[in-house]
Amino acid sequence: MTGLRRYRTVVSDSALWAGFRFRDGDVVISTPPKCGTTWMQMLCALLIFDSAELPRPLTEISPWLDATTYDTEAVIAGLESQRHRRFVKTHTPLDGLPFEAGVTYVCVGRDPRDAMLSFEHATANIHPDAIAAGGLDQHDGPPPAEDPLERFREWADAEFTPESAWFGVSLANLVHHVRTFWDRRDSPQVVLFHYADLKADLPGQLGRLATALSIDIARQRLEELATAATFDRMRNRADELAPGVDANLWRSNKDFFRSGTSGQWRDLLDHATIEHYQRRVAELAPPDLAEWLHRGRLR
Repeated sequence: MTGLRRYRTVVSDSALWAGFRFRDGDVVISTPPKCGTTWMQMLCALLIFDSAELPRPLTEISPWLDATTYDTEAVIAGLESQRHRRFVKTHTPLDGLPFEAGVTYVCVGRDPRDAMLSFEHATANIHPDAIAAGGLDQHDGPPPAEDPLERFREWADAEFTPESAWFGVSLANLVHHVRTFWDRRDSPQVVLFHYADLKADLPGQLGRLATALSIDIARQRLEELATAATFDRMRNRADELAPGVDANLWRSNKDFFRSGTSGQWRDLLDHATIEHYQRRVAELAPPDLAEWLHRGRLR
């Protein structure tokens, strides 16, 4: 782990990757929170098992390896016992992960404004018992503002930090996470997807993933498998697919899959806040990355 940046929050620690032994063919799914992590896990599962029926809940097949809320030794032992191709979840950026030959690193980007609102809905859905059990009610710092516009501005203005007493969620951290992949997007081991592209052409993006993972699959089969990863299908299987179901994390597993839509920020943000946001993005990201984050369509 020498030379890697260490990322720590109240629920994760990237140093836990030191205990994991990679295999040729492993897939690491590394996304900012609420940018399509579970969606990408499902797409990997569909291709690797060539089936919409999973042998176990998704969170057990594809665990969050560096989460501190789980028994890390048990998680790693479970991954060691897997005989199928492994795909592992993390919210650690690429500069905090061991970069191993033969491993594919997948990132999903999303319009940061949508990610921020989705995160707010997700935190409101966390069960109070899970908050207390995980120590999530013990985080330092001032409480979030009651005004949603003020919370948005606080999120936009927060500085990047690899260590956070809460979840490390800010515009700066999201842009930094994606940029660690963007700057290495020409590597054959690095693959970038965008939430909007997945929504626009799920079979086509599933085909992109198959190519990246060197999985030979017919177009007709891609179409069939992609139907299992639509929002409604995944929401109907929430007890099997939502993260944290084994720990009773959510008030409602179905509400983890809240809407799957984009652009809801337009109903919240006024003109001044949008301009403020745009200036902040320009400070954090080069123009090509900023355009891709908001529009997708990687060329």
